[in-house]
Amino acid sequence: MKTIVLFDGKCHTTLLPLTFTRPVASIRVGICTILEKWEHFFNQSLDVRCKDYLAEKYSSHEQEADLGILGGLLPDKQLVDYIDDLPLNSILMKQGVVLAISPLPENNEDLEKRLEKYSILEYDAPVSIVNTPQDIFLKNGQELSKDFEWVAQGESNEIGESNVVFGDQIFIEKGAQIRGSIINCEDGPVYIGKEAIVMEGSLIKGPFALLNNSTLKMGAKIYGPTTFGPHCKVGGEVGNSVIIGYSNKAHDGYLGNSVIGEWCNLGADTNTSNLKNNYSNVKTWSYSEAKMLDTGTQYCGLTMGDHSKCGINTMFNTGTVVGVSANVFGGGFPEKFIPSFSWGGKDGVVDFKLDKALSLADVVMKRRGLSLSSFDRNILSQLFDLTAKNRK
Repeated sequence: MKTIVLFDGKCHTTLLPLTFTRPVASIRVGICTILEKWEHFFNQSLDVRCKDYLAEKYSSHEQEADLGILGGLLPDKQLVDYIDDLPLNSILMKQGVVLAISPLPENNEDLEKRLEKYSILEYDAPVSIVNTPQDIFLKNGQELSKDFEWVAQGESNEIGESNVVFGDQIFIEKGAQIRGSIINCEDGPVYIGKEAIVMEGSLIKGPFALLNNSTLKMGAKIYGPTTFGPHCKVGGEVGNSVIIGYSNKAHDGYLGNSVIGEWCNLGADTNTSNLKNNYSNVKTWSYSEAKMLDTGTQYCGLTMGDHSKCGINTMFNTGTVVGVSANVFGGGFPEKFIPSFSWGGKDGVVDFKLDKALSLADVVMKRRGLSLSSFDRNILSQLFDLTAKNRK
């Protein structure tokens, strides 16, 4: 069996703030994470190679591996077969982007020198890469449909007579509960995970995924393509957005064309703008360029890193980026870039003290029966220092 590693590469920086706290391959798009998709196609467990401060938590594979694959690359059968047969000492590329390396050398000072001796192969078929946070919601529809084909296996639970369903692309895992809701899966599949709950009066238009132990609150209005990861509570109106997991948007308010990390909470009546009044492309903060960049799309809402929160009635402008462990509150629109460990809103921010940030994270996780591990404490502590330059 080959040793296969999904490496972060440049995607780590371009996907910030979401990758401050996880490897690129742990990003969820569609029903599954990128890592889970590749493991399905190869039918084996895969490893990751990520930043040093994440290495211990995620068991980063630093030794040589038979294959290295770009962590943001989305698999399809043709691509997987091609990479599986990649000749030794070769690099597969697409328009200047490294897709795969055979073998992936040990991660040390000789890495670049060794790769210089590899032959370059150009992949001539189309590829799909999650390179920016916007790619997550832009590609979520295609990935929901692709994942549904292999995730929705076996016998689906009955939908129940109290619900109205249009179309037949629906799969309900064991233990899920759906009552008094309207589900339209004519334009894309709907997947309801184990022990998930869809409360009365919910309106769902696929493609949509509600993963295990998540709850859709009463009267929720969901427009696909949208994914809510495990252990989320979501209400109000949501369109074309991804919540990676363990986060809450439990009340009314609009979330559109957005990506939310883990352990986040959006206060009641939080609203995101996802379209400018002049209908021009949205600009958003780029960590890799340290400035606002054109996203190339008219629709772009909020990107929020792990452990961040916002108070009731918070308004986020188009293309707002909130880092890790930020606390946003107050009237009016805050700045479009809110650095990690910031506390405040429109009238300015101050540093969120590290000890208080760690304490809050632990309290929030204990509400789910978990606790802030020593790995997580170490990651957040190092991030506090790494992101200090953004708070100046």
